[in-house]
Amino acid sequence: MMDILLQEDSIISPLGFSTSENIKAIKAGVSGLHFHENSRFLNGGFYAGIVDKSLLAEHFSKIGDSSKFTKLEQMMLLSIQSVLNNNQLDLSETGLVISSTKGNVDLLGDSRNFSKDRASLISLAKIIQDFFGFKLQPIIVSNACVSGGLAVAIAKRFIQVGKFTDAIVVAGDLVTDFVTSGFQSFQALSATPCKPFSKNRDGISLGEAAAAILVSRRERKANNISLVGDATVNDANHISGPSRTGEGLYKSIQLALKEAKLAALEIDYLSAHGTATLFNDEMEAIAFNRAGLEHVPVNSFKGFYGHTLGASALIETILTKHSLLNNELYPSLNFEELGVSKPINIIDKLEKRELKIALKTASGFGGCNLAMILKKAF
Repeated sequence: MMDILLQEDSIISPLGFSTSENIKAIKAGVSGLHFHENSRFLNGGFYAGIVDKSLLAEHFSKIGDSSKFTKLEQMMLLSIQSVLNNNQLDLSETGLVISSTKGNVDLLGDSRNFSKDRASLISLAKIIQDFFGFKLQPIIVSNACVSGGLAVAIAKRFIQVGKFTDAIVVAGDLVTDFVTSGFQSFQALSATPCKPFSKNRDGISLGEAAAAILVSRRERKANNISLVGDATVNDANHISGPSRTGEGLYKSIQLALKEAKLAALEIDYLSAHGTATLFNDEMEAIAFNRAGLEHVPVNSFKGFYGHTLGASALIETILTKHSLLNNELYPSLNFEELGVSKPINIIDKLEKRELKIALKTASGFGGCNLAMILKKAF
C-alpha cells in the first residue's frame, strides 16, 4: 500500500495556539491544568485545562467574527486555518474528517445567541465545511476517546482506496458542566492534577483543546512521518470499564504491528492513553506487557492537557510525530512512583534519543481501543 504521510499540524490548547508553542511548554514542564472553582462539584471545584476565551477571540479575530461562532467552533476553525496557511490545497478534492465526542453540547444548557440545533455534530461539520468551502461531504468520527486518532486512521484508509489524495483531520472538545458532572458521577475526577501510572493516582483531570493535521499521500516537505499501521478492536467488556486483561488494546497493537510488518522490539517510543484512573492505567500496563513492550519508553500527556476527550488522541499523535522528528522523549508529567502491577518504562525527564518508530495507543468508553504506528522516513 502507498505511504500515508502526516504533514502540517496545529494544536490549540491552554499551552498555546500552535504546535510549536505547545511543544515549548511541554519541554519547559508547564502544565495547562489549573483549579477552577465551582460549588457544584466536590472540593469546591476541579482541576482542568481550559482555553482562555478572550485570548481565543483575539486570535480568531484574524480569520473571522468570534461573535458568530461558539468557543469550540473557533478553536477548530483556527486549527484548520493554521494548516491551510502553509499548504495549497484544492478544497473541492480534499477530504474533511471531524472528530468530537460531545461537540457544542454546552448549548443544550445555555444556547445564548445560537440555536440548540447547533449542538448536533452534523451542524458542527456543516459550519466547518462552509467556513472554508470544502466540497466533499464531511466524515464525522465520534467513538469515545479514540475518536481523534481513529479519524486519522479513517483518513488514511479513504486515501488508500482513492477517495481523495489529501484530507484535513480536525478534532475538538470542551470542558463543560455536562462532561464534568458525568465524570464526577463515576467518582473519577482527581482532587489534584492527574498523575498517570502513579501509585497514588486518583482519577482524571479534564481538558479542552482542538487540533488539526494534513494527511496525504503526496510528499510536500522533507522529514515526513508515515502512518504505517493502525487497528481498532472493541473488547466489549463494559460501557465504561476497560477489559481487565487488556484484550482489546493488545489485539489492536498486534494487528497494527502486522500491517506495518514490524515486531514489538522495533518500537522506540510509546505514547499511551494514560488517563490516571485506576482501571485504565492498569489495563494499559497489562496490554503493553502482553505485547512485549514493557521496556519501551512510555509517557502520557494527560498531566499537561488533562483528558481532552475526542481531541486527545489527535493531539497526542501530533506530539508523537514531533517526538520522532525532533528525536526527543517528552516526560510524563506528575509521575511519581509506579502504581501498576506490570512493569513499564515511564519517561520521567526530557531526553534526546534517536527515534525511528513510535506506537500511539488510545482507549475509551464502550470498550474501544486503537493502536497506530508512526515511522520516520529513512
